[in-house]
Amino acid sequence: MLVAAACCPCPPLLVPEVASGAAGELETLRAACMDAVGVLAAARPDLLVVAGPAEESGQGPYPQGTAGSFRGYGVDLAVRLGPAGGAEREPGGRELPPSLAVGAWLLERAEWNGAPVEGLGVGELPAGKRCAAAGREIAARAGRVALLVLGDGSARRTQKAPGYYDERAAGFDAEAARALGAADAAALAALDAELAADLQAAGRACWQVAAGAAENAALRGALLYNEAPYGVGYFVATWS
Repeated sequence: MLVAAACCPCPPLLVPEVASGAAGELETLRAACMDAVGVLAAARPDLLVVAGPAEESGQGPYPQGTAGSFRGYGVDLAVRLGPAGGAEREPGGRELPPSLAVGAWLLERAEWNGAPVEGLGVGELPAGKRCAAAGREIAARAGRVALLVLGDGSARRTQKAPGYYDERAAGFDAEAARALGAADAAALAALDAELAADLQAAGRACWQVAAGAAENAALRGALLYNEAPYGVGYFVATWS
């Protein structure tokens, strides 16, 4: 059963070493993410699952201890998923996709030493029903399950945004932020996958996984952060 969730964005710039001189610009976001991870720890789960968007090669499960890094962003910084003592790498030699590397970094920064940790790379294309089914499977994995859900809102909020400006982006993000802050599983499940793809909202599928996991859990939500620095919607929310 799902007992807690933390929803955080996953830009590599969240990591100070990657952001370099711009690290201070996201300090408020970084602090909100750490507060959200604290809610997960307080729930005392039996299992923590970290779910984040991934390209096709990065989709699927990752065991505790899988390695990741930020070398692709010019920084020689390595991370591992969860507490020490797990596998050195996921079978097949895969490293964590970027979103899960950010999740692993958040857990390391929080000095996570509680429940075992597993990762899940989620494709951006699955329809809501498939995402919800995956979430229900996660929730059934243990008596007390927590989720660290990673994903950004639209990348088309301004003309300088990565995807340029789209007038629909602000409305989509407003509804996503409201639903995340209210732990409104039905509203998250109803997010339009095609519109999310048009708006480059990479978090949509992961949010819908969380919605499936939260069915019948009666969790209460709180929205800790809702801004669009760099023209990308970033939200931090907790469910407990």
